[in-house]
Amino acid sequence: MSLSSIAASQSTDSIALVELAKKTRASALRLGMLPTEARNQALEAIAQSLEGATSEILAANAVDCEVATAEGIASALYARLKLNDNKLKEAISGVRDVAELPDPLAVVQLNRELDEGLVLQRITCPLGVLGVIFEARPDAVVQISSLAIKSGNGVILKGGKEAIRSCEALVKAIQQGLQQVGIDPAIVQLLTTREETLQLLKLDQFVDLIIPRGSNSFVQFVQDNTRIPVLGHADGICHLYVDKAADMQKAIAIAIDSKTQYPAACNAIETLLVHHEIAPDFLLAAVTSFQSKQVELRGDQRTLEILNIKPATEADWSTEYSDLVVAIKIVDSLEVAIAHITAYGSRHTEAIVTEDVQTAATFMTQVDAAGVYHNCSTRFADGFRYGFGAEVGISTQKMPPRGPVGLEGLVTYKYQLVGNGHIVASYTGDRAKSFTHRDL
Repeated sequence: MSLSSIAASQSTDSIALVELAKKTRASALRLGMLPTEARNQALEAIAQSLEGATSEILAANAVDCEVATAEGIASALYARLKLNDNKLKEAISGVRDVAELPDPLAVVQLNRELDEGLVLQRITCPLGVLGVIFEARPDAVVQISSLAIKSGNGVILKGGKEAIRSCEALVKAIQQGLQQVGIDPAIVQLLTTREETLQLLKLDQFVDLIIPRGSNSFVQFVQDNTRIPVLGHADGICHLYVDKAADMQKAIAIAIDSKTQYPAACNAIETLLVHHEIAPDFLLAAVTSFQSKQVELRGDQRTLEILNIKPATEADWSTEYSDLVVAIKIVDSLEVAIAHITAYGSRHTEAIVTEDVQTAATFMTQVDAAGVYHNCSTRFADGFRYGFGAEVGISTQKMPPRGPVGLEGLVTYKYQLVGNGHIVASYTGDRAKSFTHRDL
């Protein structure tokens, strides 16, 4: 194929994607005008459609997993890729949970009289069109689509190549559910090629928010190649600090759950910090539990004096394993633990185990992260567990939304001002009227 032919083909593909985005935007405008009941009915239709397509979806996922295994997929990615009946049922349950949530649209956040007959309101409304790019997480299709529909947004999805068959089966079922209740299926679109990803990042006229879900390098690539606002997080380097006043059994249970309940998750711990006064007893008691879960332990020099394990290197403190590996460091104080988290943490989720209320308060105040926990597993950092129904992702940025992003992160607001011939000139000059600024 000649260079001119390749250029023509790329141009044609780009035009096609622009038209797709235009259709999604138009569909989103109509969706955002529908009453709460209509959007909830759409979610129930989607849930039923997914249930009816379960065998087709799981068969598609089985092929994806087989191909990915043959290509040597990493164990962490495989864990995210794999769908089973229970995982799919949980995702479908999440759709119905979203339907039960309060409607985030048309909420009056401010109702203020500026002057008699001049009333200002701030009212929530959809963002418009979401562009969501993710790696090896087919269940994300269900979570994101349900949140988008509930919040009146259109969504353009781009899954990883390893999950293409799974994503196609899921989107097909979702679109069929939408059609059953008379909603344009263009509200949920699926892209399948890398070229489309690059083109999507250029559609700042039609896409209002990009949400990347994947590796650090992947998220950084997205952030560096678009003018569209980006919501998400690059790393999930989470810590658990076991304080000298920790309850031993409680600390072991929390550490095991935080590492092994789902090690591929971004809210699993990668580093275990242990106060030196409790370190010998805690580590000797915990090592059996970790080994029973096939966790590889790596430790600093002080840890190696207690446990016969692999030495940790400097790189371990800044590594997101997403696997059954944990690095252990013994620290002399709460202040040193916080300093380590400040230096190496990703502002995702950090936890402390202690029975000292003041120590816990200091930790939770001084640690800068989207989630800071006391005496519980970091695995609770999840939109479903927070009661959001589901999440489109977790944001570690300082500006809101922060942490697991559910419906509230997918709406914005507009100011609506209604008067009766009011003009600004009436409020200027020597005989200016005064504003009442009265909340109604």
